[in-house]
Amino acid sequence: MATGAPAEDYERPVLRARADGEPAGRLAALERAKLLALRVRAELEDRRRREAELSALYATAHDLAGLRDLDAVLRAIVRRARSLLGTEVAYLTLHDTAAGDTYMRVTDGSVSARFQQLRLGMGEGLGGLVAQTARPYVTDSYFHDERFRHTRTIDSGVHDEGLVAILGVPLMLGSGVIGVLFAADRRERVFEHGQIALLAAHAAHAAVAIDTANLLTGTRKTLTELEAANEIIRDRSSAVERASDIHDRLTELVLRGGGVMDVADALAKVLHGEVEFADPGRAPAEALERSRVGGHAVREGTEWVAAVGAGGEVLGALVLRGHPALDPVDQRTLERAAMVTSLLLLARRTAGEAEQRVRGELLDDLLDAADRDPRLLGERAARVGADLDAPHVVLAARTDGAPPGHGDAASPAHGASAPPAHGVSAPPAYGAAISDRDAASPPTAASPPHAASSPEGAPPEGASPDGAPPDGASPDGASSPPDGADRRRLWSAASHLAATRQGLAAERDGGAVLLLPLGPDGDPAHTAREIAARLGAALHQPVTVGASAPVPAPAARPAAVADAYAEARRCREALRVLGRAGQGAAAADFGFLGLLLADTRDVDGFVHRTLGPVADYDARRGTELLRTLGAYFACGMSPARTKDALHVHVNTVAQRLERVSRLLGPEWQTPARALEIQLALRLHQLSSAVTGDTGG
Repeated sequence: MATGAPAEDYERPVLRARADGEPAGRLAALERAKLLALRVRAELEDRRRREAELSALYATAHDLAGLRDLDAVLRAIVRRARSLLGTEVAYLTLHDTAAGDTYMRVTDGSVSARFQQLRLGMGEGLGGLVAQTARPYVTDSYFHDERFRHTRTIDSGVHDEGLVAILGVPLMLGSGVIGVLFAADRRERVFEHGQIALLAAHAAHAAVAIDTANLLTGTRKTLTELEAANEIIRDRSSAVERASDIHDRLTELVLRGGGVMDVADALAKVLHGEVEFADPGRAPAEALERSRVGGHAVREGTEWVAAVGAGGEVLGALVLRGHPALDPVDQRTLERAAMVTSLLLLARRTAGEAEQRVRGELLDDLLDAADRDPRLLGERAARVGADLDAPHVVLAARTDGAPPGHGDAASPAHGASAPPAHGVSAPPAYGAAISDRDAASPPTAASPPHAASSPEGAPPEGASPDGAPPDGASPDGASSPPDGADRRRLWSAASHLAATRQGLAAERDGGAVLLLPLGPDGDPAHTAREIAARLGAALHQPVTVGASAPVPAPAARPAAVADAYAEARRCREALRVLGRAGQGAAAADFGFLGLLLADTRDVDGFVHRTLGPVADYDARRGTELLRTLGAYFACGMSPARTKDALHVHVNTVAQRLERVSRLLGPEWQTPARALEIQLALRLHQLSSAVTGDTGG
């Protein structure tokens, strides 16, 4: 025993005594000594084994205490379990509280993918039973052990791994099971009580290490979240400081009478981007509407848009560029700036409305009091920035009463023919003549669809059979008068437009009247079309505008302003009667009808506009195109009879008519244009006869 001899050496003294023939008492004493020595030897070996196991266990606890990462801790637990028991495989399952089962977390020595993905319900298999009862279980032959509830999934995974003998101990934390630690062999093996106790002790240390690692992981996560929260607080603090800064700046701007551009500049400095105030027509339409409806700034691509408005009216938008990532505090800063901008615009509007009233009163005096002192009128105009000694044009505007696109779906497009008012006599294609004359001018943005034509001789849609106008319509076929809100909006838009052009505007006769300086081109019709488009865009509905002939010096001849307004009204109402509501025109745009609408009967102007290219060609080339045109119409537009009347070859007539087409356009033979050309030819002939001109 002192030399550590093997167990068989303890049998030799007994065998020698028997060989020597020792007495029975001696042999019995030797046998007792042998058994006692073997017992002492076994006890010493067990103590040495337990000492080695405890040393390994302490070393394991020391190693686990030095680990901080949960995955590293779990791998070390499984690796040590395999080493302590000398098994082929070791693995560990953890409890899933949400699913109510355990799942394979870490393996060591495993070769089966199916086994590594197993989930064990409570009470299923050996591991499920350990997790359910919180007690160790062992089997030397798993598939032949009927103590466990076998399932196809678990048995398939164990079979794939080839495991036979399995030992499982619970990982306890307090009174709860957090998982199961296993040691297993691929052959039958009997696990001794000491080995079971050793694995259980190792599992106890492992549970503490897992809990410590979880706590450390949670602590690190909490620290990370605290750092993120601290960063958010710092960002929010910075944003609050920026918001306070912009609030102070905006307050200072309002107090010292700053404008919209000052607000945009201050906001750009605080938000470190580019800020622009955009009128409703220039701001992104969809984003502007979303901001107006939601009451907040909205993102449009890389831009932020905040609607500027008062009540239901949109005054414009603040557009922020160069700052796509806008936090909530900066977003509220942009919205607050939009609110301040609204207040500034409303204050400016109030002052503007006072100026508008002054301008309106001056225009009312020009229209109603022809005996006013021209000098006083000029001085009053100068105070509002108007120069009544320069040529002006009078414009009569009126809303059409319905937004574009709300008419009949069958309405003809701009430029299509429309029938005359019911009960008014007119030649064929009467309305088409007017539309064709206007075809040379591009349609304005405010041009709406017209009412659909009714069959010839039938009353217009909505009219009574006896010819009375429908309810709400005037006897001349125009639409019903606009309501008070439309009139106020029209007057406001017209006043603003007049102020920007150093003109005057007033509300009159259910519409608006403007007195504007004549444009550089000296064309009242162009001004009328432009004003119709501008007012229509501002009001989002058609606005019809008629223009007068130029008024040379309104202050010197106030009576001429009233006459010009009457002419502008006639042009406006003619547009509406002819189904061209939403457009602008002067008397010259109506062809021969302009002779009836204008105060001055500009016959020469009408003839020149209609036949000028042909007459000029005859004058330059010495040709007889005008004479050919006269003969062509006199002969019923028959080339064969025309050649007989002119005594020329029919090819000559064809060549001359082709030349006329190039000069007047290919539509000159349409009924509407042909009517105008024939009237112009007659007037030209009368004028030539009166002046003694015989050429042509």
